[in-house]
Amino acid sequence: MRAKRTIAVTAALLGLTAMTVSPASAAAGNWKAYGNTNPITSSPHTWVCAGSKAVTTNVVAQVCAIRSASGGSAQGAVIVRNNQSGLFSATALVDLWSAGRGQMGIWECPSSGVGANSWSVCFGRSQSVPSSDPANSFGWAKDKYLGVTGPA
Repeated sequence: MRAKRTIAVTAALLGLTAMTVSPASAAAGNWKAYGNTNPITSSPHTWVCAGSKAVTTNVVAQVCAIRSASGGSAQGAVIVRNNQSGLFSATALVDLWSAGRGQMGIWECPSSGVGANSWSVCFGRSQSVPSSDPANSFGWAKDKYLGVTGPA
């Protein structure tokens, strides 16, 4: 499976312990629809995101690491922005890790409809991570690799 190979290669490039993972071993993530409200600017938390990548015509996605407002926890997320005039079916996978704790989890959001001209976010579970241990994420949307975030 391409995702399994990509995760192992990405982990090796980032200096993490080599891992093999398949979506079957990923925990369930949760989709949240935001409509036309930008999830980053509407949040009290700090979002550190990789650049937006085209998933298909008029649909972009980006992976983010989110640090809680209190600083004591982090989570990974994949944002999908649908600029099409109709519903777009999206899947997402996000991996959260830190230098101090290594891999903290992989979450997969099953196929979900992202409304026309709107944002939806696939969230992984929030993890307790002290602010002294920055967290990063890498992820996919519709099997499109989205890159790696900076530390949050």
